[in-house]
Amino acid sequence: MALNRRKFLKKSAVTGAGVAIAGSAVAPNAQAAEVTGGKEKAPKRYRFTVMGTTDLHGNVFNWDYFTDKEFDDKAHNDVGLAKISTLVNQVRKEKGRGNTLLIDAGDTIQGTQLSYYYAKVDPITAKGGPVHPMAQAMNAIDYDAAALGNHEFNYGIPVLRKFQEQCRFPLLGANALDAKTLRPAFPPFSMHRLRTPFGRDVRVAVLGLTNPGIAIWDKANVQGKMTFPGLEEQAAKWVPKLRSMGADVVIVSAHSGSSGTSSYGDQLPYIENAAGLVAEQVPGIDAILVGHAHTEIPEYFVTNKKTGKQVVLSEPLKWGQRLTLFDFEMVWSRGCWSVEKVGSQVLNSNAVDEDPKIVKLLSDEHAKVVTYVNQVIGTNAAEMRSEEAPYKDVPIIDLINHIQADTVKQALASSEYASLPVLSQAAAFSRTAVIPAGNVTIRDVAGLYVFENTLEARLMTGAQMKAYLEFSANYFTQTAPDAVVDPAKLTNANGTPDYNYDAVSGLSYEIDIAQPAGSRIKNVRFEGAPLADDQKFVFAVNNYRANGGGNFPHVAAAPMLWSNSDEIRNTMIAWVKAKGSIDPAAFASVDWKLTRNGTPVF
Repeated sequence: MALNRRKFLKKSAVTGAGVAIAGSAVAPNAQAAEVTGGKEKAPKRYRFTVMGTTDLHGNVFNWDYFTDKEFDDKAHNDVGLAKISTLVNQVRKEKGRGNTLLIDAGDTIQGTQLSYYYAKVDPITAKGGPVHPMAQAMNAIDYDAAALGNHEFNYGIPVLRKFQEQCRFPLLGANALDAKTLRPAFPPFSMHRLRTPFGRDVRVAVLGLTNPGIAIWDKANVQGKMTFPGLEEQAAKWVPKLRSMGADVVIVSAHSGSSGTSSYGDQLPYIENAAGLVAEQVPGIDAILVGHAHTEIPEYFVTNKKTGKQVVLSEPLKWGQRLTLFDFEMVWSRGCWSVEKVGSQVLNSNAVDEDPKIVKLLSDEHAKVVTYVNQVIGTNAAEMRSEEAPYKDVPIIDLINHIQADTVKQALASSEYASLPVLSQAAAFSRTAVIPAGNVTIRDVAGLYVFENTLEARLMTGAQMKAYLEFSANYFTQTAPDAVVDPAKLTNANGTPDYNYDAVSGLSYEIDIAQPAGSRIKNVRFEGAPLADDQKFVFAVNNYRANGGGNFPHVAAAPMLWSNSDEIRNTMIAWVKAKGSIDPAAFASVDWKLTRNGTPVF
């Protein structure tokens, strides 16, 4: 029976109805019972595979739009759906097309200049606008379902709804609820039928869960419109329903890491990385495709506390670098199918070529974006690089802070806060960013600020800024005064990512890495004088940090004086265009440094 997906999406947003997709019988994945003397010696068995991706972040091709060349990293990973498509084709050929499903765990439409271009420059929401490249690619590869990621909401709900309309597979989010009705705003699940040679189909339910951090990350886009309860709560609600509907297998596609941690502290009432807890606490789940954490988990078993059953979790590496395979072995017993065994593994996309079908399908879109990002928007007097930005005050980060502070000063020029000094925060999002001497292009600037953060102004005190700096300094590994300093081991203490270390401009200060975390910030000064606790400042800060991202103290509760809906990246591009030139001598200065007992490290 053909599926009318528009009717399904409309209905499922209200009722939570599932989708039935029929497969074709393929004998190699079935094992019939042996019969000797009229007696059955072995039960009927059937095998199938569920493939999974996550955190694709707008990657179709093995291409880095920020460097304008083929993607590469130290491990020589490859990225993109064109590579994934080749792996998927190989698995389908080996297993039989009807014995496979393909799902995703979210964060699809944000992350590259390709995805940005079709959200902002040539938006899919325009009348007669284009089809999003990620929808085109995923449709061509024939995905069966995808969970919503938090970054799906970055460009606003209209862009997400248009993307949903363009996909020929359901976008699932059991814990994405309408704020007024508290009913699912997206299909909670999809139901798939895999045909077997033995008469009775295997019914596979895919439950989609997204990240409750959306309520903080994209507050401006979702407040009053959608609410996002915890994963465990909604899984406990839906899994029994799926079983009662006849699901033989329940797979959760969860845009949530497995660690059980949260980067928001008390601001987020639900756990951000809850996939492991869902497996542990909610009975009836067979496997979980994990997303959000950008880590690689080929196979990880969690024992459910109520049933003692093991649940397998797998997270393929981000951007299409890996493809997860969940291999299920089913057995027919007492009139129903049950899972006899399930395991998982990941395939590396660098082992295959890009699928020519996907390359041909989206070559025009790719070419448009390459042309766009290589537009010259100004000049630069001296090259600036970010390799040392995590542990030195370098001009390239000063540029971000200079533009942010300048933008906020102009915005508040006629307000009651115009006389207050402006501080600014920035992090090294990329250690490979370069603003070259000479011509500066859009990709040069965009490569420095790779996230779609927007800019806010918050009112902070001197005491609060000291606490903020102290928290940021947790990023550094404690290093004895007489120890050899290895820059490679100096940062990212306790797994703190680069984007959660903030350098603050407008103050001068030292970070004594010989001291334990919590007592490292020394000699904080403003305009040459010791910083007074009651001094008031305007703090230019990105919305991720202002809304609690990273759990920095005070900023989320500080009064908001101004906010901007445009991405900081666009603000920077516009600033360079308007100025026509960049001169580091006009803004670069060493305002912070690492020390040990007062002696500079570098």
